[in-house]
Amino acid sequence: MRGAVIHAPGDVRFETLDDPKILHPTDTIIRTVATCVCGSDLWPYRGAEPVDEPHPMGHEYVGIVEEVGSEVTHVKPGRFVVGSFATSDNTCAHCRNGWQSSCLNREFMSTCQADYVRIPNAHGTLVATDEHPDAELVPSLLTVSDVMGTGWYAAVAAEVTPGSTAVVVGDGAVGLCGVIAAKELGAERIIAMSRHESRQKLALEFGATDIVGERGEDGVARIKDLTGGIGADSVLECVGTAESMRQALHSARPGGNVGFVGVPHDVAIDGQELFFSHVGLRGGPAPVRAYLPDLIDRVLAGRIDPGKVFDLALPLDQVAEGYRAMDERRAVKALLKP
Repeated sequence: MRGAVIHAPGDVRFETLDDPKILHPTDTIIRTVATCVCGSDLWPYRGAEPVDEPHPMGHEYVGIVEEVGSEVTHVKPGRFVVGSFATSDNTCAHCRNGWQSSCLNREFMSTCQADYVRIPNAHGTLVATDEHPDAELVPSLLTVSDVMGTGWYAAVAAEVTPGSTAVVVGDGAVGLCGVIAAKELGAERIIAMSRHESRQKLALEFGATDIVGERGEDGVARIKDLTGGIGADSVLECVGTAESMRQALHSARPGGNVGFVGVPHDVAIDGQELFFSHVGLRGGPAPVRAYLPDLIDRVLAGRIDPGKVFDLALPLDQVAEGYRAMDERRAVKALLKP
C-alpha cells in the first residue's frame, strides 16, 4: 500500500509501505475512505517535536472494514466505520467511567494517512453506521474521529451549560468545532478569538455570537469588556501554547472553567495564581469514543456540519502539499482521499 512518512521537519513523503496485517484477535483492517492532516501533525512537521527516524503519520480516519480479528464481532467486512485517534477496549474501568482515551489498553493511532490501516482494539474503538453514508457526509464523519470529538470534549471539560457564556481560544479545526459544541450544549453567547477573516466567518456560521481579534492580555481585556468586567463561564483552550493557556485562564471568571485540549508545548501554570483565581481546569486527550454514537447521529441527521472545516481537498498522494498548506495557513484543514 501507499502512505505518508515523515523523515524530518518539513519533509513528508508518500511512499510504498507494507500492507497492514491482523496481529491480535482484537484488530481490524480498514480500507481508508478519507483521512486528513491534523493541526497536531504540524508539531513534528515544524520541528517542535523531534523526528528521530522516519515514521508513518496520521490519526484521523473513516473507512470500510476489510478484515477482522477473531474477537471482533460487532463489525463485519463491508461496513463503514468511524473510530477514535485513541483506541480503547471500552470495557476497562477507565472506559466504563467514560475516559476511553485513558483506557488501560490504549494505543494512539499514527498510521492513518495511508490506503489501509490496522485498528488495534477495534472491538471497543470502531462504530459502524447502519448504511454507507452519502459522500457529502464523509468529511463531517471524519471530523468526529478527532477534531469534532475533541472540540466537544473541550466544551464538556469547560462545563458549557445552557444560557452560559463561552470563549473559544483558537480558530483551527478544533476551535471551530468547539464553537459547534458550545452551541449544541446550549451556550447563549459564544466568543470566538480569531484574527483570520475566513475562520471568523466560519465561526459565525457555526454559532459564534462575537469575534475577538486581539491576543494575549489585549484579548483578555476585550473578553472582560464584553462580559461586564467579569469573564466567561467557560473557556475552551484549543491551541496548546503558553500564550493561549494564559489567555484562556485569564478570560474565565472566578468559578468558571477552562477545558484545554491543545497539546501543551512549553506551557507552565503558576499554582498560586491558579489557586487564587478560583478557575477550574480540566483537559487532556479527548475521550472521543464516548461521544462517537451521539456525534455520528448528529451528523447523519444534518444537525451539525463540522466537515466545513475542510477547506482543501487533495488526493492522498499529495499529502505533502496538505502539510505545506496548513503550515503556511493557506488551509484550515486538508482532507485526503485515496
